Amino acid sequence: MNQMSKRRLFGTDGIRGTANTAPMTAEVALKLGQAAGLLFTRGSHRHRVIIGKDTRLSGYMLEPALTAGFTGAGMNVTLAGPLPTPAIAMLTRSLRLDLGVVISASHNPYEDNGIKLFGPDGAKLSDETEAEIEALMDSDLSGRLAAPDRLGRASRLVDAAGRYIEAAKSSLERGLRLDGLRIVLDCANGAAYKVAPAALWELGATVISIGVDPDGFNINKGVGSTAPDHLCAAVIEHGADIGIALDGDADRVVMADERGEIIDGDQILGLIARDMRDQNRLSAPALVATVMSNLGLERFCAGLGLTLHRTQVGDRYVAEAMRAQKINLGGEQSGHVILSDYATTGDGLIAALQVLAVLVRSGRRASEACRVFSPLPQLLRNVRYAGLSPLVRPEIQLAIAAASERLSDTGRVLIRASGTEPLIRVMAEGEDSALIQEIVETLCVTIARAA
Repeated sequence: MNQMSKRRLFGTDGIRGTANTAPMTAEVALKLGQAAGLLFTRGSHRHRVIIGKDTRLSGYMLEPALTAGFTGAGMNVTLAGPLPTPAIAMLTRSLRLDLGVVISASHNPYEDNGIKLFGPDGAKLSDETEAEIEALMDSDLSGRLAAPDRLGRASRLVDAAGRYIEAAKSSLERGLRLDGLRIVLDCANGAAYKVAPAALWELGATVISIGVDPDGFNINKGVGSTAPDHLCAAVIEHGADIGIALDGDADRVVMADERGEIIDGDQILGLIARDMRDQNRLSAPALVATVMSNLGLERFCAGLGLTLHRTQVGDRYVAEAMRAQKINLGGEQSGHVILSDYATTGDGLIAALQVLAVLVRSGRRASEACRVFSPLPQLLRNVRYAGLSPLVRPEIQLAIAAASERLSDTGRVLIRASGTEPLIRVMAEGEDSALIQEIVETLCVTIARAA
């Protein structure tokens, strides 16, 4: 990575941090709006940006700060209000805008917030472009901002929700409906709390909605894709056919079958991959996943004649690999599923609709249809640290090498720093579950001592 591409503020998914604490302050948001506005002012037309958000209290602070920055750079601002991240990506492209912005910390608690940016093509910005924005933020912009007669205006897009609902529904083949399906839908008290229930209801499903009462503080709190036990219990309580849990900005999904058992992102990817292969809808005999996806998925895909390409963690890297290799399906075990025929980023609702379509066409129960492979034992633990990452210490590298040697060809060890939190993620998988547990526990203790 060259000097220009080094980033200070941006992580794997935009800028993120504790609200009203650097870098997630109104001052930084203002400067970001000015810098990004200047960078994306290309040509003589009136430039436009759309801003969406989730339901966090701090969105009320960051939205006007970003608006002031963009209008000061000469951009017109369209405010979409609470909408899923993929909805903003879709609207950026469909409205022919110059930039899209989402104010969200995704699956994090309400105390955090974040800012993600999308280019005119609806794709997340590259590392290099984010580095350019940071360089502008560090410079003196006073002489480069818009003259008084070139300041931008702000307006609200009143039909933003309806546009996204129609786009999501159009991902299903014409005539397919969800009549007869009883679905528990958990919206995590987040950005999809209105649009997701409406889309499923319009398609004919009976919808039992939970996590649809946001108050600024309860986003992801005991609900959503990162707390799926609530979904599983609700599916059993209501006798539902299937459960769907989105996260705070609805770019990821996990599901639960009628028995209340979790269907993770790897199973969803495998199911959709097989369905798309059978319908000749794959643009290439391949899909993209990250290094976190289970070896069981890779073996399942090989049995279908499909190659599984792996990337580093982060749906932006999955999307970049998909574009580079002209592959139209990819995702993460965590539930980001990208179907590039319909969306440029992970879209929890669209992914869930593809699974529901399989159930409708096959007439099978979710417990039968959605278990497409047997995962290898896999264990993931997080170790929190302060200061510099302990992964730079030689004794940690030696411990990781020793663990990999113990697994040899029967599994793998993956240790990485989170791109959004001060955490070291310790993962191992293989055929011997007892050995996997021993390896992960030993590595966690070793890393914790060094942290």
